[in-house]
Amino acid sequence: MGRGRTAPRTAPRTAAAAAVSAALIAGTVVGLAPAAQATPSVRFVDIVGDGGTVLKANVVTPAGADGSHSYPLVVLPTSWSLPQIEYLAQARKLADSGYVVLTYNVRGFWQSGGQIEVAGPPDIADASKVIDWALANTPADPRHIGMGGVSYGAGISLLAAAHDKRIKAVAALSGWADLVASIYSGRTQHVQALGFLDGAATLTGRESPELREILDNVYSSDLSKEQAMIDWGKKRSALTYVDQLNSNGAAVLLANAWGDTVFPVNQYADFYQKLTGPKRLELRPGDHATAELTGLFGLPNDVWTDTQRWFDHYLKGSDNGIDREQPVQLKPRSTGGYEGYPDWKSATATRRKIALGGTTTLHANVDSGADGGIVFLSSILDQFAQLPPIASIPLLPRRWAAVWQSEHYGADQRVRGTATLHTTLTPTDESGTLVAYLYDVGPLGFGRLVTHAPYTWHGRTPGEPFGVDLDLFSTAYDVPAGHHLALVVDTVDPLYTEHNPSGAQLTFSSPADDPSYVSVPLREQ
Repeated sequence: MGRGRTAPRTAPRTAAAAAVSAALIAGTVVGLAPAAQATPSVRFVDIVGDGGTVLKANVVTPAGADGSHSYPLVVLPTSWSLPQIEYLAQARKLADSGYVVLTYNVRGFWQSGGQIEVAGPPDIADASKVIDWALANTPADPRHIGMGGVSYGAGISLLAAAHDKRIKAVAALSGWADLVASIYSGRTQHVQALGFLDGAATLTGRESPELREILDNVYSSDLSKEQAMIDWGKKRSALTYVDQLNSNGAAVLLANAWGDTVFPVNQYADFYQKLTGPKRLELRPGDHATAELTGLFGLPNDVWTDTQRWFDHYLKGSDNGIDREQPVQLKPRSTGGYEGYPDWKSATATRRKIALGGTTTLHANVDSGADGGIVFLSSILDQFAQLPPIASIPLLPRRWAAVWQSEHYGADQRVRGTATLHTTLTPTDESGTLVAYLYDVGPLGFGRLVTHAPYTWHGRTPGEPFGVDLDLFSTAYDVPAGHHLALVVDTVDPLYTEHNPSGAQLTFSSPADDPSYVSVPLREQ
């Protein structure tokens, strides 16, 4: 797409990406080193993975284990760019509770051999090789094997459970089930998140030629390579193998954060509904892996507490009640408590439509001031200070932003789930990008971002209208009484690649036979 804006080839290799990755790694190492030194049951080992690739790993066994008794096994692959000591604090806790825990550095990162395959077939084969090694070299019980991890480790764990029937329980934290929907939702490149991952991989690992080619194609926005990228992503998505996973019967815990800018929460919620075995979905405030972070330092942490409860019940048979709790647990961004639901759909039992009437034309190529924030930083501020991205709705320039507003609400509106946009769009060019934002607007006109999502189209006839249906990113947010909601649409957001040619215009309309609206999911009062 030569006429659209794309990120330059060098954009992902930024000092900021490297600095953030280095800070995460340094913090993990410093925070966990004392626990590792104080754990006599830790063994650092080499494991031969698929194709002879050597994987660096560590084994933590219960105190006093002498081989006369077997223990449930938990395998934890590392997160993207983090070293093998990442899970030592949690591994020690699990070992103290009677588990053999094996954590390993995935291929391509740090001292492990091979190249980064992004949860490709070699990574899945590695997981089975690691289990083989544990069964041969530790007092692990082959009948009770679990697997889990954060981010990259979560994605690999889900895929491994679909391919290896020995895995009976999975805890997939801040991971993905649909890689295409994660990095290419709305047919739009999530370039800021991809740039971060690319920069971190460059700093700490060795990208495979296939990965380098995929990333270059994404940055270049070459539509001729789009299907190859989609096929590559599907091969690395647990969603592709959900029937196998269901057949194998593993108990699956999925946990994620509302503001995850790497793996948006929608794809986890969609995947959860397709699981037929024992399952649990937990969603909390935060960004990618921030909800689990304190637990990696050994501090009290809800995610890791529930992870151990999950393994305790499905690997050790503990009657701890987790199977009798409501399986969908949501922690809203604006309140402190959890809400339990019998399924995902029950959280969004009521919907309210906001009409998007009239005809509005906006000009492309300029950021109106409405945007989704900065990868990691904005959602972390929302998590800890309840400060999401803010925009002054009255001051947004209507030349570059289309704005529709609801009535003022007399009672709190508890937004739960996935808001959807339906509208009719007439572009002046065959390709383009829009970004839709839903704001909570207070008495002074300042809007706090509730949710948003990008949308890109190609191959449309200029001047001909077509329907747009867009799922915004799922969330749980309480709009206070006296406030109202505003839907804002513009064409530029730093989080995403845009495909609007210079001088492009977008016209939104609401035909009588197909009115435009945003449908907001609400929890009943």
